[in-house]
Amino acid sequence: MTTSTLIWVAVIVVVVLAIAAVGYVILQQRRRAGLRDRFGPEYERAVAEHDSTREAEQELMAREQRFSELDIRPLDEGSRQVYAVRWGEVQERFVDAPGFAVTEADQLVTSVMGDRGYPTGDYDDKVSTLSVAHATTLDHYRKAHEISGRAARKEASTEELRQAMVHYRALFQDLLHDDAPHFPRQEPRGR
Repeated sequence: MTTSTLIWVAVIVVVVLAIAAVGYVILQQRRRAGLRDRFGPEYERAVAEHDSTREAEQELMAREQRFSELDIRPLDEGSRQVYAVRWGEVQERFVDAPGFAVTEADQLVTSVMGDRGYPTGDYDDKVSTLSVAHATTLDHYRKAHEISGRAARKEASTEELRQAMVHYRALFQDLLHDDAPHFPRQEPRGR
């Protein structure tokens, strides 16, 4: 081979590598943007909890994979109505027994989750799974759960218990009215 041929081969190899690198960067940016769109505030939380953005994104993709293996289904209209009535009863009990009502609200949310096909055992599993399709209301669930834990130890004020009910209601309504058994809407429905 002549020197000019070697130079041209080297130039072509460099150009191909540069194109591949640009393509890789574009694919990474699209994947990252897709994860941000799907997970909303949960994306930033995951990044903050992991050593790198790459680790956080791998965790979020693993959540999506586990979610895709579940049989998430919408509630039928009759179940929605029953749950809505039960929620109203829990809210009415709040006046006389706020701590008890918060516990009931947590149990009701868990019941809806179970009927929809979400795991209902471990709190971390619930949060991980909910993050895929309900990331926009997940922070409400975290706050309500935290207050509920303090309420069980008799460390929550009535105002905090009221806030817990508001937080539970946000996720409850999202679970009740979300008909999509797949990836989430971008905005939560009514509050």
